[in-house]
Amino acid sequence: MGRVIRAQRKGAGSVFRSHTHHRKGPARFRSLDYGERNGYIKGIVSDVIHDPGRGAPLLRVTFRHPFRYRHQKELFVAAEGMYTGQFVYCGKKANLTVGNVLPLKSIPEGAIVCNVEQHVGDRGSFARASGDYAIVVSHNVDNGTSRVYLSDKWTCFLRNVGCFLRILFTGQKQ
Repeated sequence: MGRVIRAQRKGAGSVFRSHTHHRKGPARFRSLDYGERNGYIKGIVSDVIHDPGRGAPLLRVTFRHPFRYRHQKELFVAAEGMYTGQFVYCGKKANLTVGNVLPLKSIPEGAIVCNVEQHVGDRGSFARASGDYAIVVSHNVDNGTSRVYLSDKWTCFLRNVGCFLRILFTGQKQ
């Protein structure tokens, strides 16, 4: 008969389950609304927290609700150099500074970014781990795509119609 090897035992669960009880929540961008599509919305970093099971720290960013008298709190993956009390601008007309969230088509070529959306509205799927990044290589205005070089030597072509991403560094890569 033989033994059941460890890889087979891990599929069954029991002691090999992930400890997800203390997780803080899903880290993602704001849901795309009118303010982000046509202008920008300002938020403030209220807290930098550690999430168990994740290498990168998380940011708790507080935004004013666009319609009601209340606040919206979102969890973002932190970019390097972000701090508590920093203003974060999300939207089409936001400035090109570290921590802001801009559409892919308004990012200059050579910019180093993180937390890139693969599809419009998926709220970030590439370059989200600690120390991970992506480089915007080129924009093709004829067919509306952008070429993004990921840190693990993969190049992906993304539609730049509405994909958003976070600025990591504003300078050119050496």
